[in-house]
Amino acid sequence: MSATTTHGPREAHGSLTEHDAAPLLDALAAADRDQIVFDLTGIEERYDALRRELPGVAVRFAMKACPVDEVLARLALRGCGVDAASPREVEQALAAGVPIGRMHYGNTVKSDRNIADAFRLGIRDFATDSLEDVRALARHAPGSRVFCRLATSGEGALWGLSNKYGCSPDDAVTVLETARELGLVPAGLSVHVGSQQMTAEAWHSAFDLIADVLDALASRGIALDHVNLGGGLPARGYRDKHGTPLDPPMDKIFAVIREGMARLGELPGHRLDFVVEPGRHLVADHGAIRAHVSRLSARRRPDGERQYWLYLSCGKFNGLYEMDQLQYRLVFPSHQGAESVPAVVAGPTCDSDDAYSHEHGLIPVPKELASGDPVWVLSSGAYATSYMTQGFNGFSPLPYTWIDGESA
Repeated sequence: MSATTTHGPREAHGSLTEHDAAPLLDALAAADRDQIVFDLTGIEERYDALRRELPGVAVRFAMKACPVDEVLARLALRGCGVDAASPREVEQALAAGVPIGRMHYGNTVKSDRNIADAFRLGIRDFATDSLEDVRALARHAPGSRVFCRLATSGEGALWGLSNKYGCSPDDAVTVLETARELGLVPAGLSVHVGSQQMTAEAWHSAFDLIADVLDALASRGIALDHVNLGGGLPARGYRDKHGTPLDPPMDKIFAVIREGMARLGELPGHRLDFVVEPGRHLVADHGAIRAHVSRLSARRRPDGERQYWLYLSCGKFNGLYEMDQLQYRLVFPSHQGAESVPAVVAGPTCDSDDAYSHEHGLIPVPKELASGDPVWVLSSGAYATSYMTQGFNGFSPLPYTWIDGESA
């Protein structure tokens, strides 16, 4: 649970190098209060690496992963667009400098007012997955372009996302035919293989699905102009629920995506461009939290066994919402190399869900930790700010700051 601050090469080919965290570690060491720190240069480099892996593919940042103005502005300067899920996200992205032409409304769940407000703001590309939504789009966003989201299994991902969104291939054909009849432009298809997708096979299956629907649409005289490959590209710095470092096969994933795009590009009846919607892939490993120890205590369980609990100043409700599915990397800078004890790690609130699941194993922590000792939570840049409550149990949301990694 220690980390190095040795300086070396930065981001390479979209992977996480040992040195990637060094600017953040320097910033965390200088911090004297709890906060989230974002490395804007690191995020830029991850974006640039993604563009090298998928040349010619338009990138629309899933801003729900990190709705931070400075991050949006920096990505906008690199040419990145935004996948927005509400009119308020559209407004925020516009204020941060993202042109309306590089945005789409990627949420298939939207009210009539949501549609009308987004249309008023200039959005002309909308995701859909149902006839009811298409009819509402025809009424409140006439003439707009629509792309239909296909359901996927989500297998291989930490969060499968297989229930709330997406429709069957048959329904997708009906939805886009209806869109055409109602004066909308049937423009594309989209998929999402699940958040933090750990397999290349999921992408291969998604391309098979898309190809079948494209063939069916071509036979009905519907020519699409793009395919949106959604999110799902993983971060590199997580550990799974058992504490094992995750190691997604990034080279294989990108190879399958490139091969799939080439395959779809050869299908007759369509002239396709491609879009991706990364969220955590761009920001997770380039954000970190400076927290502190509330208490390390040992208690007797009902079976009589002694168990250590480490309570941190931040947890599920103020920065670490995804702790149900993964373990963040913890660094204890004032106790590196010290004797450790296995402990359940928990947040500060009185909610019993505010803890790593102790059914999945304990985490080694320094035995001599004291209240107030700093703790660094690495690879926590995704969903840290967006999932925080407004002060559950009186524990305030963490403030954030940012650094330029090249000058750190």
